[in-house]
Amino acid sequence: MKKKKLGVILASVLAAGTLLSACSSKDSGTSEQSGKSGEAYEIKWYTIGTPQKDTEKVFTEVNKYTKEKINATVKMTQIDWGDWVQKSQVMINSGESFDIIFTNGTSYVQNAQKGAFMEIDDLLEKEGKELKEVINPDLLEGNKVDGKLYGIPANKEVVRQDVYTFNKRLVDKYKFDLTKVKTLQDLEPMLKTIKENESGVTPIATFKAPVRFDYVFNNEMPFAFPFEGETDKVINPFESDTAMEQFKTMHEYYKAGYLKEDAATSKDSWPMDVENWFVRMGGSQPYADLLWSRSAKYEVVSVPAEEPTIINDSVSGSIQAISATSKNPEKAMEFLALLNTDPYLRNLVDKGIEGTHYKKNDDGTIEDLPARIDGYNMPSYSLGNHFILDLYKEDPKDKWEKFQEFNASAVKAPSLGFKFNSDPVRSELASITNISKEFYPALATGSVDPEEYLPKFNKKLEEAGVDKVLKEIQKQFDEWKSSQK
Repeated sequence: MKKKKLGVILASVLAAGTLLSACSSKDSGTSEQSGKSGEAYEIKWYTIGTPQKDTEKVFTEVNKYTKEKINATVKMTQIDWGDWVQKSQVMINSGESFDIIFTNGTSYVQNAQKGAFMEIDDLLEKEGKELKEVINPDLLEGNKVDGKLYGIPANKEVVRQDVYTFNKRLVDKYKFDLTKVKTLQDLEPMLKTIKENESGVTPIATFKAPVRFDYVFNNEMPFAFPFEGETDKVINPFESDTAMEQFKTMHEYYKAGYLKEDAATSKDSWPMDVENWFVRMGGSQPYADLLWSRSAKYEVVSVPAEEPTIINDSVSGSIQAISATSKNPEKAMEFLALLNTDPYLRNLVDKGIEGTHYKKNDDGTIEDLPARIDGYNMPSYSLGNHFILDLYKEDPKDKWEKFQEFNASAVKAPSLGFKFNSDPVRSELASITNISKEFYPALATGSVDPEEYLPKFNKKLEEAGVDKVLKEIQKQFDEWKSSQK
């Protein structure tokens, strides 16, 4: 999934100021009339991803179905990955009238708090009541903001678990024992072997040193709850011994040439289908190695880098919110309910038209056709309920059962469900965001010596008001915690 940076979001919110009043109100008379008569209501839906050339063709079929089912049609508009944060926020701030929008993470929380999204608890009890039967309760509870729900989360994995992923050909070639890999430090012997023997391979496809805490915003910002010990006390994780240890290890790796020299500033996404790396790190899910291997066209193999945990980021990675400017939120909720409970519609929106974009086999599994790759290749995670999607021919038969087991295996983070209101410390957060952008990438990729630069980082954070923000987070967390009892 593409993560939104807090700094970008804060900047756009600061620049736009308070949302226009149109974002927090709607013409109730219009709402009552639109789509209630014989004429079908057109749902305007904005979502993330590269616009596809066959979208109109697919949604012609979608609209035949939704018109029959809920007397509504859908106008879906995708905004490309690189433009999403800015364009979607400007659109929201302008008070444009639309019905549904993709959102996630900090953006979801801030826009809910600003009044851009509609409270949907009542809609969920009426037009969306069947959703409560299919969506994981942790997703619904974990995405409440000040006790209210503002969007429908995609029903999928609710767990965050980063893994180390290796090029299996190189693992087999050098007979590496991956069962011994438990920590960042355990990678060193393998990295050394690859550096000395594989001239065309970079040992580490750039990743950041894992510093495991329950972060309030993201792992670049100095606000987090520990997973052990005083789990109800927010701290600056960059003052911890863990941070120093991990950054020192990455610095040793950097000096040894295990990362590229421009690791801190490089925009290289290290595409999986280019076999020029040995190990990388990222979020996993059941059978992820099969998915990645299919994408890469060579085998990869992974081992856990951390325990599976349910955190705010993992439950808010994909949400469809109903805009406060919607002229017919009831119809928008009816569509979201249908999308997340009706296998035909879910697969149509996700995979395209059967026989054109994919074929269905006798056993019910599917295979992509060339027209899907070239004309309708959608980001599945962003669209809704995964558990009613058809399985690919290569997928294990128990794929969705393993997802359910994966979800059940995780522990819940200390702050799960806590949503911080940053208004009281907005100026401090803007400064801290800039400081984090200056120091974190260099420290986390090992590009600088942490014994010199980590104290400088923390000193600048202190001068920018990190203690004031920590105090405000603690105050709001304590109030939230008390309200949960």
